[in-house]
Amino acid sequence: MTHITTRLCLRDTACVEVCPVECMVLGFPEEEWPWLYIDPDTCIDCGACIPECPYEAIFPEEEVPFDFQGEVWITNTKDLLPDGAPFEGEVDGHYVKLLNAKKLDGSETLDLTEDIPPNYDYFSEGPGYDHMDTMTKYMEVGAKDFKFEG
Repeated sequence: MTHITTRLCLRDTACVEVCPVECMVLGFPEEEWPWLYIDPDTCIDCGACIPECPYEAIFPEEEVPFDFQGEVWITNTKDLLPDGAPFEGEVDGHYVKLLNAKKLDGSETLDLTEDIPPNYDYFSEGPGYDHMDTMTKYMEVGAKDFKFEG
């Protein structure tokens, strides 16, 4: 099995820096691919990424919760999160800049298993590793100063 990034991902790249096989890719363009994605064919299930994620957005595939609740921020595409809005600021001590996000109050229950297919789709139908240079630039300048030139 692989590890899965969910809509709890707010595009922090600490997990990328610890991945020994470089299987994590920041989604671009963000409008279509709003999270980091884990390549299921490259992931070795070491779990190094899990404790590095400040938003607890990464799970072993077989442990992705179908009944998640919490006072958290989520992000997704406009189609899948129509009441989201752009957000720029600090979340849990980390600066984030998101195109479409929403803060949950803890009363909603999320089925995060719905987030499993996009992890596979990013590499089978989406850009996959095509934006590695873009991700490197994002990590160098930081979310605040980054401009996507796709």
